Amino acid sequence: MQDEPTPIELTKSVADFLRNDITPLISGHQAFKLRVAINILDLVTRQLTQEEGSDAREVERLRALLGIDGSVMELNRALAERIAKGEVDLATPGLAEHLWATTMDKLAVDQPSYASYKRELSRGG
Repeated sequence: MQDEPTPIELTKSVADFLRNDITPLISGHQAFKLRVAINILDLVTRQLTQEEGSDAREVERLRALLGIDGSVMELNRALAERIAKGEVDLATPGLAEHLWATTMDKLAVDQPSYASYKRELSRGG
């Protein structure tokens, strides 16, 4: 295991190199494929920088909502089962807030320049 450079630094560095040094040299369909590759590297960088914090917040919300402990995957499975059984719905205190916060965290990684996400972020959503 290496201390430097970190995976975040590596993915950011490769994306920046492709964006700044290679993109101006390529056109047509190859430029499109290059932009897709850069977007993937940017997405991975955001996942590496944000996933741990957003997962921890999601687990805390799910623990409070469900009253049980588990991994983010286990807790989401339990929530889905309770929703499917009709034990939990949007009238359940905290569920709508949890779903909104989870959606915003996911958009921060997947689509941070999405206009509706930016608008909600500026509202404090």
